[in-house]
Amino acid sequence: MGLKLAPGVIYGEAYKDLVSHCKEEGYALPAVNVIGTNSVNAVLEAAAQNRSDVIIQLSNGGAAYFAGQGLSNQDDARVLGAVSAARHVALLAEHYGVCVVLHTDHANRKLIGWVEALIARSAEERKQGRPPLFSSHMLDLSEEELDDNLGECERILKLLVPLEMSLEIELGVTGGEEDGIGSEYDAADNAKLYTQPEDVLAAYDRLNPIGHFSLAASFGNVHGVYKPGNVQLRPEILKDSQDLVRRTHDLPGKSPLDLVFHGGSGSEKAAISDAIGYGVFKMNIDTDTQFAFAKAVGAYVQEHEAAFHHQIHPDTGKPLKSQYDPRKWLREGEKGIVERLCQAFGDLGAQEKSVAKG
Repeated sequence: MGLKLAPGVIYGEAYKDLVSHCKEEGYALPAVNVIGTNSVNAVLEAAAQNRSDVIIQLSNGGAAYFAGQGLSNQDDARVLGAVSAARHVALLAEHYGVCVVLHTDHANRKLIGWVEALIARSAEERKQGRPPLFSSHMLDLSEEELDDNLGECERILKLLVPLEMSLEIELGVTGGEEDGIGSEYDAADNAKLYTQPEDVLAAYDRLNPIGHFSLAASFGNVHGVYKPGNVQLRPEILKDSQDLVRRTHDLPGKSPLDLVFHGGSGSEKAAISDAIGYGVFKMNIDTDTQFAFAKAVGAYVQEHEAAFHHQIHPDTGKPLKSQYDPRKWLREGEKGIVERLCQAFGDLGAQEKSVAKG
């Protein structure tokens, strides 16, 4: 545990050092999608409680929701919400005493403009001598031809490198749907759900000379949860990809690639463990935390049903303000997220592994 970083949002060399540390120590970080201050604060609370660092990320829809549903221009809302979330996380993260990687999630071809707008915002921050707003951004062009996918990733990475930011890319198709971006490929035997190691090598050859990138390689994973046996996870694809890149370029270590596990909700512990062993440092979790929030709020509503129909109890005449106060039931939702993330930190081996100083 030699690595020590200042608590707060990290980027550039500090981010790369943390990724390397995760792989060397054999653990991964949960990457949790957020949509507002409640979910952000719950993630930070869970990370602090588990003495773990964490990845906080926003999808385009989550960013728009963060800005508020009253904004009619969704393009503006996506940008403003992401900026607002970044500032909120940056303000609070160091006070929770953990390191936070701040990331935007799936952006397909139609959302490249959203990523470019956020890159421009970070460029303005750098001109003022401040850190970039985000640690990294993601392009998900996995449904396009490989050359088109990598060509656009190459262009965006060249914009990110001078700002000390990283890029996440996707090869192969993760099944299911993530906030409006997804695929029809849900059948377990569909070849599109399994990334080919040769494609991973092509990505490494084109992007590694430019700057730092991470890679979401599909090995049968699906967004959302699914029946056991419905999806055949093949994490050995990750090992084969690592081996091919390592042999081709005569690289040291067994895992030269920084890999990402999408569709982590509902995954079996054995598959998670195997993936970490093959160089995964980041596992996305969204569906499970959504359900954890909803379940906790639902239980509170059932327990205090009268308070959600009346301000004064119709039988006792007692005021019910203390029960319908949003701070009460929203807090229950936050605690639900914290509880679920405690399990995630444990499954990923990240508990008590924070590299934050202090």
